[in-house]
Amino acid sequence: MWLAIVAMVMMFAAFTSAYVVKKADVSNWLVFELPVMFSYSAVIIVISSICMQLAYITFRRNRIGLHRLFMVATFFLGATFLVLQVLGWQELKAEGILLKGNVAGSFLYVISGAHFLHVAGGVIALLVFVILAFTRYNKPEDTLLENIHPDKQIGVELMATYWHFVDVLWLYLFFFFQMS
Repeated sequence: MWLAIVAMVMMFAAFTSAYVVKKADVSNWLVFELPVMFSYSAVIIVISSICMQLAYITFRRNRIGLHRLFMVATFFLGATFLVLQVLGWQELKAEGILLKGNVAGSFLYVISGAHFLHVAGGVIALLVFVILAFTRYNKPEDTLLENIHPDKQIGVELMATYWHFVDVLWLYLFFFFQMS
C-alpha cells in the first residue's frame, strides 16, 4: 500500500510540476475560477474521511452497528464526491473550458480526472467493505475474533489509510489550483 501511495504522490507531483512549468512557458495561459462543485467536493471528501476514521475506530471497538453505519456513510459520500466532480467538469464545459484547445483547462481535466479514477477505485473497495460489514460480522464475537488477530485487522486499516490519502491528495490539488 505504501509503495502505491508513494507512486501516486510522485505521479501527482509530476503533474503539478508540469503545470507550473507549462504555466510559466505559455503566453496565453487562460485563468479561470474553479467550479463551485469542486469546493463542495472538498467538503464532502473531508467528511467522508472522518466517517472512514470512525468506521475504523468502531471496528476496532467491536461496535458492529456503528461500523456498518460509518462504512455505508463513507461509501455514499465517496460516490457523492464522484458525482460532484462530474458536475464540476460540466460547469467547466458550460464556461467553454474544454479538455482540448486550452492548456490550463487540459491540465485541470487530466489531474482531476486522474484523482477521480483513484477515488472511484476507492469507492469500489468501499463497496466491498460495506458488503463484508453486513455479511462477515453478524455478531460482536465475529469482530472480536477479527480484532484479536493483527493480520485480520489490516484490511480495514489499509482501507482507511488509502481513503485518507485520496482525501489529503484532493485537498492538496484543490488548494494548488486555487493558488495558481
